[in-house]
Amino acid sequence: MTRPSTVEGLPAAVLWDMDGTLLDSEKLWDIPLSEYSLKLGAPLTPEIRAAMVGSNVPTSMGLLFGGVGRVPTEADVREAMDWIGARMRELFATRLTFRPGAREALRAVRATGLPVALVTSTERALTEVALDTLGRHHFDTTLCGDEVAGRNKPLPDPYQLAAATLGVDVTRCLAIEDSPTGTTSAAAAGCVVLVIPCEVPVPPGPRRVFRDSLVGLDEDLLRAVTTTGWQDRPA
Repeated sequence: MTRPSTVEGLPAAVLWDMDGTLLDSEKLWDIPLSEYSLKLGAPLTPEIRAAMVGSNVPTSMGLLFGGVGRVPTEADVREAMDWIGARMRELFATRLTFRPGAREALRAVRATGLPVALVTSTERALTEVALDTLGRHHFDTTLCGDEVAGRNKPLPDPYQLAAATLGVDVTRCLAIEDSPTGTTSAAAAGCVVLVIPCEVPVPPGPRRVFRDSLVGLDEDLLRAVTTTGWQDRPA
């Protein structure tokens, strides 16, 4: 059963992306990905790195090995994932920082009383480390990249599943994203998407509302963004 928004003009729920949206963590991913690419024999190119933004770990591993002209075995991929995962846990534990306005935006959204989910392509083990910085109390549920049975962003499944878990209609939700991959996922699910580009540009499209940062995000702005996005729905 779905639960409608109880406040006029507000979304039924807010669905947050994590990397690049709430946390300035895409730059941290640069470190182990570049290091491992060199271990494989070639530097990580800007084009390959840009294609990884917003993707899940298995997809990124395919791009990483493809960038050095190798077709990896399952063992190769697992070894790379384990090495990069361990390196990222070190970095997440010591070097995570919020995106501008993100800490305050999390508090403001929570204060509305709306249901809130974290919808990330990052795997659960690493997300748990990040939640020590983000604060688990800001979310009613968290959905990670290894919990959607291979149906990761840019497919709509993560956002559809998060909305179903919250008991709301996904087409009445507001997703907050930074990447083309994540924005495509949220829009395909039917969400209005507040896009705060970080590392790579995001093309315009239906139900997408763009801002430069999360600074100033409050209940009034949530209402304005959501209303604008609903007006952009197909007839």
